[in-house]
Amino acid sequence: MLENIKPERVFYYFEEISKIPRPSYHEKEISDYLVNFAKDHGLEYIQDELYNVIIIKPATAGYEKKPAIVIQGHMDMVCEKTSDCQKDMDHEGLELVLDGDILSAKGTTLGGDDGIAVAYALALLEDEDLKHPRLEVVITVSEEVGMDGARGIDVSPLQGRIFLNIDSEMEGQCLASCAGGGTCHISLPVSRDDEKWTVLDGHSIDVGAGISGHTYRVSVTGGKGGHSGAQIHMGRANATVLLGRVLRSINGSCEWRLISITGGTKDNAIPREASAVILAEDEEKIRSAVEALDKAVSAEFSATDPELHIELEPASCDMKPMSGESTDRVLLLLSSMPNGVRRMSRDIEGLVETSLNLGITATEEGEVSFAFSIRSSVASAYEALRQKVTYVAESLGAKTEMSGEYPAWEYVAKSPLREKMISIYRDMTGKELKVFAIHAGLECGIFAGKMPGLDAVSFGPDIWDIHTPDEHLSVSSVARVYDFIKRLIQEL
Repeated sequence: MLENIKPERVFYYFEEISKIPRPSYHEKEISDYLVNFAKDHGLEYIQDELYNVIIIKPATAGYEKKPAIVIQGHMDMVCEKTSDCQKDMDHEGLELVLDGDILSAKGTTLGGDDGIAVAYALALLEDEDLKHPRLEVVITVSEEVGMDGARGIDVSPLQGRIFLNIDSEMEGQCLASCAGGGTCHISLPVSRDDEKWTVLDGHSIDVGAGISGHTYRVSVTGGKGGHSGAQIHMGRANATVLLGRVLRSINGSCEWRLISITGGTKDNAIPREASAVILAEDEEKIRSAVEALDKAVSAEFSATDPELHIELEPASCDMKPMSGESTDRVLLLLSSMPNGVRRMSRDIEGLVETSLNLGITATEEGEVSFAFSIRSSVASAYEALRQKVTYVAESLGAKTEMSGEYPAWEYVAKSPLREKMISIYRDMTGKELKVFAIHAGLECGIFAGKMPGLDAVSFGPDIWDIHTPDEHLSVSSVARVYDFIKRLIQEL
């Protein structure tokens, strides 16, 4: 479908890898594809036990003494889809949609983050006309779930200290710093009423514990969602946090019990949808509470989430209702935990310094689990927020565990690479390349810690709404950035 789109080889490879399912932790197939590419082109390669791949192409004649260049991206993608999309993203590829200059995927994330880096790298490696020093392409796994690939990769085969991370989404920008972060996993034990628990019909229960009634599903849908780092400052609704607000409203209207609560699928994505199954004895009162809050939040989030909606419907269930005490503790955790931007940078205007995002909420028979993505460019602020989240959770009887922690990528004032990029960009476009820091996490910090003297940048073409089914990229921007990369490689 993309055979006539320029640059042809970039979009050829982007379409090829889009046929391969590549959620985090399921990268073997895409990793093997990269290995087969290296074999087919007679290139040196390394595939480690994590399925990270390094592909090395020797310098062309006359470039042997120039410093090696590392080109880096990640092969996994965030697999989000619309509620009506039936695609199994663990086993099926994407359905690409081209509309003029815009490329997207039907009903799902596009995987431009970071499939475009993989496509760029393969096109560069096969280009026999490109004059270049030694190229070291590094494609990592599991970046989206904690940068496990970058942490686990052996960098000793790499000679290069010029590091091009192609994992940013705005043409004309060069990133030189990013926040550090990690995920706090919270497990809150719950108990369920055992006495006289009887299903009376498809959605009616008598628990014999001072409350009987019907079961309902309360749903928050239509949220815009987004990347929990890059878009956390946009004020978009977190569907799970908003669901907690709905449940608080119900809590003041009648007797009820929580049965289950779910929301979000990725800790680094703002949840677009969330739902809770509850037992309540007065439908009229809870419907009134839900409808009143639906009207209020529709107005409150009209600018950021115009499709946001709260609804109530009958529901069947296969779990017993939680006890009143467990219902209260779940509601207290949802109500007490901070969420969103906590502090803006005092040094860089418009940059989020510290934030957290409630990404995944799930219910099992004996517990409700929550995953919070915590980020900060200031180590002490990160630690303070991590401690606060832990304290609130543990005070309610929950267990906590941190995973996927990664360091901040600190700004380096002197960067010959950055200066060269600025010069080339000015010459090619007549514009100034903007140098920024970003609140989202990047693998540059991990590689900088492993490779002393690394001169690193992060950049890329225009891609919007990553980590959501609205993700789309600009075809013309991809072409312009590819031309920029080729010239950069030849002149470094």
